[in-house]
Amino acid sequence: MKITKEAILKALATITVPGEGQNMVESGAVKNVVTFADEVIVDITITNPAMQARKKTETEITNVIKSEVEPNAQVKVNIKVEAPVQQTNEIKGKAIPGIQNIVAVASGKGGVGKSTVTANLAVSLSKMGFKVGVLDADIYGPSMPIMFDVELERPISVTVDGKSKMKPVENYGVKILSIGFFTKPDQAVVWRGPMAAKALNQMIFDAAWGELDFLLIDLPPGTGDIHLSIMQSLPITGAVVVSTPQNVALADAKKGVAMFQQESINVPVLGIIENMAYFTPEELPDNKYYIFGKQGAKNLAQDLQVPLLGEIPLVQSIREAGDYGRPAAMQTGTPLEAAFEKLTQNVVQEVVNRNENLPETEAIKITTMAGCSAVKK
Repeated sequence: MKITKEAILKALATITVPGEGQNMVESGAVKNVVTFADEVIVDITITNPAMQARKKTETEITNVIKSEVEPNAQVKVNIKVEAPVQQTNEIKGKAIPGIQNIVAVASGKGGVGKSTVTANLAVSLSKMGFKVGVLDADIYGPSMPIMFDVELERPISVTVDGKSKMKPVENYGVKILSIGFFTKPDQAVVWRGPMAAKALNQMIFDAAWGELDFLLIDLPPGTGDIHLSIMQSLPITGAVVVSTPQNVALADAKKGVAMFQQESINVPVLGIIENMAYFTPEELPDNKYYIFGKQGAKNLAQDLQVPLLGEIPLVQSIREAGDYGRPAAMQTGTPLEAAFEKLTQNVVQEVVNRNENLPETEAIKITTMAGCSAVKK
């Protein structure tokens, strides 16, 4: 009886590779079959490196060829072990029903005005007609209760679909949750990472956020455990990084951008915001003094090939507005309102670009109307 390649493949199709459901022909484990007279050579690749698996595979191939094709066949099995391809373990969380876009606001270091930018960005989005929420994830230095003048407020418990949820505090059209609502003003939060992560998860998933076009997350400064916890918990639409123009801040901002761009994290960076870009005295409105350096964030954005979303001047009233709990973006008709409005429009446009360019988020639609924007499902 002449031994044919077709007969050998038909016989091999009756057995499977250890640890795999398909037969070894369908799975592609059989790489080559050579027949010559009564000799049969089978080249096969398996992913199980154990000696037992290799021996079992060799025995099964030999036996099936002898029983199904030719009892006197001289069978040689060449087994190659290939490790399975390791897929990137991307950090992706589960979506919150009703929340369309989640934007993380980060900074490489503290003191650059990240929380101030977050508060004014939230207010500007609300003024444009968006439904906005802010999650104050700066566990060790929460500031949103002060910036929104809700220090004495406390989230109340509501029942949603039979479950008890905490209702965010609301002011200026923005829903807010912060660890600051649950601690005393003079109480330091001395928690290890797992405890802080648990508190954050409660504020994220045990909250009645309702329908939101944007949820802004005010991250702690730097890159660390809280950031990873947030990105493990939520599918972040994109991140913005806040920096001042000085070299020390820019060096840390660069690390912040690199964190989001890591392969295992892979959160799109919407752009960089330059805070305290320049100082203009009230008595010299046409003068600009670059106290912390000139266009440092702009140069960094160009180097990293990410957009520069805006330049916010160093103005005393921004600080005063934050301290009094009335964000500067609410000062109608002022250059500050215009600066934050332009910044917000740029952020929204980058979210539009991000959602259009990434197919997996195609369900989220943002359309621009008459200089303003509206989010559509």
